[in-house]
Amino acid sequence: MTVLFWILGILAVPTLIFVLWLAWVFLKELFHPSPDDDAEATEAAEAAQAAEKLGLLPAERQDTDFAAPLPAEWTAVLTAVRGDDWRPAADLLAAIGRDWERRSALAYLLADRAAEEDAWLLAWEAERRDDPDAAVVRARSTVILAWKLRGAKTAQYTTREQAEGFHRTLVSAREEITRAAALNPDDPTPYIAEIWVALGLGYPNAEMDKLWAEISSRAPHHYEAHFSALQYWCAKWRGSKRLAFEFAERAAAGAPLGSLLTALPLIAHFEHDESEDTAADNTPEMLARVEAALQDAAAADPAHPRLPELRHLLAFYLHLQDRNEAALEQFKLVDGHVNALPWRYRGDMAGHYCRVRNTVVQAVREAAAAPA
Repeated sequence: MTVLFWILGILAVPTLIFVLWLAWVFLKELFHPSPDDDAEATEAAEAAQAAEKLGLLPAERQDTDFAAPLPAEWTAVLTAVRGDDWRPAADLLAAIGRDWERRSALAYLLADRAAEEDAWLLAWEAERRDDPDAAVVRARSTVILAWKLRGAKTAQYTTREQAEGFHRTLVSAREEITRAAALNPDDPTPYIAEIWVALGLGYPNAEMDKLWAEISSRAPHHYEAHFSALQYWCAKWRGSKRLAFEFAERAAAGAPLGSLLTALPLIAHFEHDESEDTAADNTPEMLARVEAALQDAAAADPAHPRLPELRHLLAFYLHLQDRNEAALEQFKLVDGHVNALPWRYRGDMAGHYCRVRNTVVQAVREAAAAPA
């Protein structure tokens, strides 16, 4: 037994030495960072200062709720419903009328509030029993509530209780969607909400095609509808990389300038890009997609509620294509609000945005300082 202890002790010595060496390396790096780390930290600080001089905001001042500032009247309406006053919301939705892009965007924001607290919506429904505006907010709210119940984690980390609540709430949403659609037959908004039911309940592709026919007959170039449908067709949900790109390219090719649907191929690329470098972002196809998106953004209504989402994508891909001056122009137009692709999927949304933006600022500075 004594010999065995000696053998184990001898074998343990190298392990102990290795552990002590790792601890020494850690402490050395902690208290005396390597020159490379110092240089990177200094460069990052200089880039952040340069961004600040341009009027760009640090990470802690970036809004992570929206992709851009909301119109003042929308902010006022959302404030009113927090105080249980639904009438400004009803008046604004009525005033928007058949502007389907703005209608769906505002209905979503109201529905998101109702998914948290719906006393104001219940009061609206009680006073105006068959109001199509209240009905569409209710339908969207139930869909949003279902996804909140599910949580943001992948299926393997979703509990049985979450999955059951998710499924049950989506099923009930279908009845509310049908009612909202019947009360306002021309409105694509209820059907747009149903895309997220289709995604969650796993509608077969043929059923999704029928749903899409209802939407495209009412609003053939609706941005939110296309964005939502593209999620359905992505490989991570109910489609594949091929189906996602086919849908995105077809929609972009058939859309008029200013519709912003050139964002779709960029989104399809982002959703399926697993490469470790920027080669895939600099193919002739990607260069052409970014150029088309720039023209689309330039032709769009400046007040289009989804224009900032395209600008965020443009800023990202222009940077990856070493067009940093053009990227910086897009960053200047969206800075202050970061809830958009490609930042949205990161836990540190604002930090990720600012790191990329500051890299662009630094690249522009270095290019300006370089000898002609």
